[in-house]
Amino acid sequence: MTKEKKVILNSIINDDCVKAMNEMPECSVDLIFADPPYNLQLGDSLTRPDNSAVSGVYEEWDNFESMAAYDAYTKNWMSAARRILKDDGAIWVIGSYHNIFRVGYILQDLGFWILNDIIWNKTNPMPNFKGTRFTNAHETLIWAAKNQNSKYTFNYEAMKALNEDTQMRSDWSIPLCTGKERLKDENGNKLHPTQKPEGLLYRIIMASTKVGDIILDPFFGTGTTGAVAKKLGRHFIGIEKDASYVAGAQKRIDTVEKVKSDVCLEYTCKKHQPRIPFGSVVERGLLAPGDVLYDAGRNVCAVVRSDGTLKSEKLEGSIHQVGAAAQNAPACNGWVYWHFENERKELVSIDELRKIVREEIYGS
Repeated sequence: MTKEKKVILNSIINDDCVKAMNEMPECSVDLIFADPPYNLQLGDSLTRPDNSAVSGVYEEWDNFESMAAYDAYTKNWMSAARRILKDDGAIWVIGSYHNIFRVGYILQDLGFWILNDIIWNKTNPMPNFKGTRFTNAHETLIWAAKNQNSKYTFNYEAMKALNEDTQMRSDWSIPLCTGKERLKDENGNKLHPTQKPEGLLYRIIMASTKVGDIILDPFFGTGTTGAVAKKLGRHFIGIEKDASYVAGAQKRIDTVEKVKSDVCLEYTCKKHQPRIPFGSVVERGLLAPGDVLYDAGRNVCAVVRSDGTLKSEKLEGSIHQVGAAAQNAPACNGWVYWHFENERKELVSIDELRKIVREEIYGS
């Protein structure tokens, strides 16, 4: 039986990721972000039209003797990751066309429940210098819950706010890591060939974690996950086998400061409030059978009936059904659409009446 060792939060473990994860407590992390080897199978070195060398991925950690060997490696690290993931936790795995389809297959075989696949559209991709294929301008992220019943975190309203109050789509346009963000070695070369941009991890962490959550990155590399987690008030655990990457990541993270004010770490989040049926408004006499409701422009009206339904020229039904029919729309939030007249003949949203009932019943 493997002896579990104490894991220190906000630290980097310089070890093999499967070994390190197998020594961690079961169900101990909230989110896993994994940027595993892609098994790119590059072969000969790449060159530009002027015969200058292209910086590719030729490191030993990305070379596997066969697809079967890569699949076995993937199954091993994913199994270890699944064991330490909380029941309501989730995992993000990023890859390219070389490996992402095999990764997704193994994820599902192990019992993970896929929530989305995200296309990371690189706004500044490397060209296809030989002109033999399309420019490879994207990578794919798979977001999956531990199982079908997991109550995973998704900060929908925060994502919508980040996207100028429009529901965020599954295609993300974010540039590659360049400039000062790119870590260099002592010779001025890239420290890591596949360093991910902080903008990508910022979105992932904001979307699927809460302040104080624990994020594990089993392929820590230059520490992008740790840097963004620290900035956003989350905890991280990094695992990285290459000591030079560990040193670069630690130096990077040491310079990062957490957002100073807890107020600034707050994010848009709609509180899940108890459901109130419109009939409760009628029962309490806040509206009476025969009262007339209007849309905001007084162009549409409907009569309140004794059972809490409405009757208009088009339809009889709930506040939502009749509101949708009035707009020829597939759905409608009737609490927002309908208004009543107050004593001054001003239109007031019926949602104000729902608030009164909710406070009477639940005190909030």
